[in-house]
Amino acid sequence: MFQANEIKRLIEAGLPCEYVAIEGDDGVHFSGIVVSASFAGKMRVRQHQAVYATLGALMGNEIHALQLQTYTPEQWQAAQQA
Repeated sequence: MFQANEIKRLIEAGLPCEYVAIEGDDGVHFSGIVVSASFAGKMRVRQHQAVYATLGALMGNEIHALQLQTYTPEQWQAAQQA
């Protein structure tokens, strides 16, 4: 079984992030929020691919599913005020 805090650590190590929150208690299905300035100008699918790339071969193996919400810092700030 995989831990949410390990996924968070891997994402933060592989991608410059302002904020990362990962949840999941069954060890294989997770959800999370990732905020990174590197997402600016990228389509959402490219943002998700950048996050998945930090997890490499774990995706689809140890990590069965990771549902993501990705934001630039500006989008995240606007979402927090809504």
